[in-house]
Amino acid sequence: VQLQASGGGLVQAGGSLRLSCVSSGRAFANYYAGWFRQAPGKEREFVAAINRSAGGTYYADSVKGRFTISRDNAKDTVYLQMNSLKPEDTAVYYCAASLGVFSKSAWSPRNYVYWGQGTLVTVSS
Repeated sequence: VQLQASGGGLVQAGGSLRLSCVSSGRAFANYYAGWFRQAPGKEREFVAAINRSAGGTYYADSVKGRFTISRDNAKDTVYLQMNSLKPEDTAVYYCAASLGVFSKSAWSPRNYVYWGQGTLVTVSS
């Protein structure tokens, strides 16, 4: 599985962006997917995850109510809709995929085998 993330950019605080992550290779529907982010000088942190059927999701408390993760298995794509963006959301955002069991373990980057290259989101104040 190869993942290609896109959709990052520069946006003012309060604005919105939608990130996309397209999978190529094996059937994307076999994987649960997640979004992580890494700000300069900080560790990679969990943002959101979605199960294979899009019937279950997890969100970090810092983004709950502002971000929405979704997927379209027919398009082999997972999305992250980001609204009400804040300067502290500035980071490189990575998508990832896993064959494991979808559970709270989806919060840990160690449970993901496949990673996209990252897309930079910059939120100005």
